[in-house]
Amino acid sequence: PKLPGEGGSDAEGAAEQDTSKSGNTEGSGKQPVTRARVELPPFIALTRGRFVITHAEFSDWLRAFVKIGAEFSDWSSRGRIILEYEQGGQLKTKALDLLDLTPHSNVDSIIEEIVRKEPLITDKRVPQLRELVGKLQKKLAEVYDSQFSLFKVLRAHILPLTNVAFNKNGTEFITGSYDRTCKVWDTGSGEEKFTLEGHRNVVYAIAFNLPYSDKIGTGSFDKTAKLWSAERGTLHHTFRGHTAEIVTLQFNPTSTMLGTGSMDTQAKLWDVETGVELCTLNGHTAEVIGMQFSQQGSDVLTASFDHTVCLWDSRSGKRTQQLVSHTAEISAAVFNWDATLVATASMDKKVKVWDVRQGRVMQTLGGHEDEVLDVAFDLPGHRLASASADATGRCWDIRGSFRLLCKLEGHEGEVSKVCFNPQGTRLLTASADKTARLWDCETGKQTQALEGHTDEIFSCAFNYEGNTIITGSKDNTCRVWK
Repeated sequence: PKLPGEGGSDAEGAAEQDTSKSGNTEGSGKQPVTRARVELPPFIALTRGRFVITHAEFSDWLRAFVKIGAEFSDWSSRGRIILEYEQGGQLKTKALDLLDLTPHSNVDSIIEEIVRKEPLITDKRVPQLRELVGKLQKKLAEVYDSQFSLFKVLRAHILPLTNVAFNKNGTEFITGSYDRTCKVWDTGSGEEKFTLEGHRNVVYAIAFNLPYSDKIGTGSFDKTAKLWSAERGTLHHTFRGHTAEIVTLQFNPTSTMLGTGSMDTQAKLWDVETGVELCTLNGHTAEVIGMQFSQQGSDVLTASFDHTVCLWDSRSGKRTQQLVSHTAEISAAVFNWDATLVATASMDKKVKVWDVRQGRVMQTLGGHEDEVLDVAFDLPGHRLASASADATGRCWDIRGSFRLLCKLEGHEGEVSKVCFNPQGTRLLTASADKTARLWDCETGKQTQALEGHTDEIFSCAFNYEGNTIITGSKDNTCRVWK
């Protein structure tokens, strides 16, 4: 159905038909249309699930889109507006970030700063912007110190799970498994929506195309990756080209590319629309076990067992930096929010923070007594957390001094995962001791233990609001905590 006030043809706003002619394409799927609750200006149409300009001056359109942008664009729990526009036939984005927003921030000062920096937000839009920022601030306060209770135990698969992941709003999540499938779940009811079947070996890497969440990517030990409709479960493409197991996978922020990393020492970038390979990232001499796009989408990092991390230009596929300093395999690597820093974890028991522009180590963070298995930045990039096989985690303030804020002590087995909640107030860790635990980021005090799994927990995640947690375990179950 057309949106209210939409002036496009019947094809605009209708379901998208997959028409790829690539040899790697399998099946076809229709992409659902997001329904609007407000009347759209006549020059804005919904094409492929996104608002695009149909006719009007660019500046006038962008100002008009600010009016509805907060209703339909990507707001993370720390405040981010993404303005999407089509210019010269290409989809582009512009982001306004409120990374430092807290329940105690001065809203008037924030609005004044946004208006000063962004001339496209006119005076008549300021009252609405103030209202939206106020609502977001109130929402932050509501989940500031929440406690979690077990909501559902899902007997997800017949064989152990490999990974779990939320969609943008936390309304759905996915699980990968050794049983060769990926399942899509409704978070509210705990019911399975459908199963994605077709891989011939372990489904190890899984991801939604955030923030849109209308597609799912899966990577398998069968050396292929697949692209699926998140609404219907239909297969769009099968990506073939790797010669060994695919162990990492991620979409770029605009959902036009899918990146895959493999045990064949290569990473590849694929076109989401057509299913064709865009480029191969050659340069590592051992397995590629981690991959991430920058928030701007222009840069890609790959982490390898060859002890290095490489940075690449996503448009050309050319390597721009090679970060060399660790003396053992890299276990994890992540960008901070604006991709000026990279943090790496290694089997050499060290965490390193790198200056991306200069390609040098800014700080080596020691203290762990065993392999470091994971690292994570908080959203503003003020703090960095680590997880280690020594059964502890650590949290540092990285704004200049790299001061150790706290140690996370209490687990009785290796800690394999760590992540911040979106508000930046809590850390979540997953451990081989069959528990996941929540910690105060400043003091390191344990605030809660999530118990009940009967085997190692290897995956954990917050939803974007920070009020729901999923944990995945080798006991073949997934638990939802609210």
